[in-house]
Formats: sequence, C-alpha cells, structure tokens
Amino acid sequence: MPIRVKTRGNETAEQMLRRFKKLCEREGITKDVKKRQYYEKPSEIRRRESMRLPQKLFAMRMEAAAAAVRGGGGGARGKSAAGSRAGGPRGSRSGGRSSGPRSGGSRA
Repeated sequence: MPIRVKTRGNETAEQMLRRFKKLCEREGITKDVKKRQYYEKPSEIRRRESMRLPQKLFAMRMEAAAAAVRGGGGGARGKSAAGSRAGGPRGSRSGGRSSGPRSGGSRA
C-alpha cells in the first residue's frame, strides 16, 4: 500500500519529510529495506537462524525456571507473561529475591 503524505498548512519540507520517515518506520518499510539491501544466500539465513535457536530455547528455559522459583509452580504455563512479573502479594516487582548472577538492577 503506498504511503501518501500531504503538506499541512504552514509545514516546511523538512517537517513533511520527518512525518514521512516516521510513517515508513511504523509500517516496517525501513527495516525491510535494510534487510534486503544485500543479498543473503538461503544457506546463510538457515545457518543464522539455527545459531539463534539455542539462545532462544535457553532464554525460555531460564524464564520458566525463574517463574517456578517465584512460586509459579508449573512454570510459565499457569500465568500470563505480564502476570508472572507482577511480584505477587508483596507488591514489589522483583518479589524481594535477587535473580542470581544478573542482579544488576530491577526491571522498570
């Protein structure tokens, strides 16, 4: 779908260009253009995704383990993603526990 930007009353060309860029970014056009800027072989795409898969699985396991420690019992299945971070009846986000070696700060 084409993006059309019409000039408003006393709008300068720079302001109109800024609005156009924001619209392109919201639509995901700039991300797509950067992704397709260079040709990537299908084997490279598969290799990159296969390298990313173990990291993704590790992160999911860590989140399930953290939910079980927080009192989730059955991992992340029983609660929604937003509900598991609420902290429970104490009212604090972290639940009063440190998250181990990565306790550099609380989530905001």
